[in-house]
Amino acid sequence: MTPCQEKAFDILQRQGNVFLTGAAGTGKSYLLRQYLAGKGSEDFPVIASTGAAAVLIGGRTFHSFFGLGILEGGVEAAVMKAVHNKKVSRRLARAQCVIIDEISMLSGSVLQAADMVARKVRGRDQPWGGLRMIVVGDFAQLPPIAASGMEKDWAFRHPIWEQSEFQPALLSTVVRTQELDFLEILNFVRDGIVNDQVANFLNSRQTAGLDDDMDATRLYAHRTRAEAHNIERLKRIERPLQSFATKIMGDDRYADSMKRALPIPETLHLKVGALIMMRKNDMQAGYPRFVNGSLGHITGIHDDALEISLLSGEDIEIGPEKFSYLDGDGEEAACAWNFPVTLAWATTIHKAQGASLDRLVVDLSALWEPGQAYVALSRVRSSSGLFVEKWQASSIRVEPLVTELYASMTAAMDRYQPKPLFLSVPLSHAQSGTVETAGHVKKVDIYVQTKRMLDECLALEEIAMARGVRPEQVLLNIETMLQKKTVLSLTYLESSVPDFIAVCESFERHGLDHMKPVYDDFDADIPYVTLRLVRCIMMAGLR
Repeated sequence: MTPCQEKAFDILQRQGNVFLTGAAGTGKSYLLRQYLAGKGSEDFPVIASTGAAAVLIGGRTFHSFFGLGILEGGVEAAVMKAVHNKKVSRRLARAQCVIIDEISMLSGSVLQAADMVARKVRGRDQPWGGLRMIVVGDFAQLPPIAASGMEKDWAFRHPIWEQSEFQPALLSTVVRTQELDFLEILNFVRDGIVNDQVANFLNSRQTAGLDDDMDATRLYAHRTRAEAHNIERLKRIERPLQSFATKIMGDDRYADSMKRALPIPETLHLKVGALIMMRKNDMQAGYPRFVNGSLGHITGIHDDALEISLLSGEDIEIGPEKFSYLDGDGEEAACAWNFPVTLAWATTIHKAQGASLDRLVVDLSALWEPGQAYVALSRVRSSSGLFVEKWQASSIRVEPLVTELYASMTAAMDRYQPKPLFLSVPLSHAQSGTVETAGHVKKVDIYVQTKRMLDECLALEEIAMARGVRPEQVLLNIETMLQKKTVLSLTYLESSVPDFIAVCESFERHGLDHMKPVYDDFDADIPYVTLRLVRCIMMAGLR
């Protein structure tokens, strides 16, 4: 960790509400992962301000977690509806600390509505009903959406922000790039400063007659322009077009939300030679081969695999992967399967947030939102990969209130006095029975509950029925436990699978990463849920 990350990590481990913030590329997500390691998702739920952010981090949306929906009928009606929702009551009673990601895009009024729900449900007239809150984000990036002509309802300007007494954990060292000159430029742009140094830099990156065939991603403020550019570039490639529909499964009520939140299109159109962007981080063991934003060219297209030559020089093969959309309880309400790539000749500034791009072309001449120019420029790993089509000083804007906020936080960090450590309720408390909190009963941890039933050799369907979920959800929890190195004995489940040995042999031939080749081996006669069960049994046997 960098020194500022070490200090922020110490703050996270202590009592009180925390605002984890810092410039783009300072490692906020990395630090949060370190803090959450080993912590249960029900005790420490991670929620995101938007559906798109929730899908990328594998979390839930802010509105679904607090039961606010779309605030139908107004704030007061939405709050009362949430308060009488038993599921909302259970998860707020169970939670020990709630983490909100991308806080900058939440309005103050919505934040207050959630605070009102927490106070009423937990029966305590104090901020968030006494629930610990960690909010994460950067107000110098994308702001909350406001109606035309209306003042932005910044969360930090609302009384609930001051009442929450968020201790700032401010990260200042950028780890995405180590170019000191470029970092200085980014800091100026973040503060809305256009001096000679910024102007000279942008002019130096402005290329006359920019090569339209260059392997770089163009950032646009509008989605229609990005889509049109991708279509036009794809048509130029004289190769067969192959299309892959994104398969969306699950509760119909969540299907539309899932479509809007996905970082990939409903139908993925590809050709050999197309420039693509990876839209997931590589989760394989060892060093990551790619991250969200890595660029490459398609070199081969198969029904269940893509061959890609990354611009980093590495050749990889990937299969379809799952994107999950969770309900307020953290259960998978819908999921989508497709290759985790998009065409990369163009994308929007909003879609690029959170990505680290190899090469970037940007037009800074007609931006209107504070923070847009900063988000765009800070996506690229190195200044050598940045190309500016044109720019205007008026596009480099910052909200003065944001500048004031960060100046005050820097001073607060200097005055920081360590608080006592934040001690979570030990897991053994949940195992020993129920825990009463503010008049509500906490549920037993789902992983503890599932492991206990596995130890008792219950069938998969019996576990699902006892928990009131689908078998697929139980398998998802088992996979999570196996990834966390939990030792599970699953051999007793072998007898429930017809042709178990044959299925294992098929997995041994094709590997455990992809189920479709095994599915095809048996002419689609064995359901995917059965294949997932076999894969879990095999993974558990490798521990």
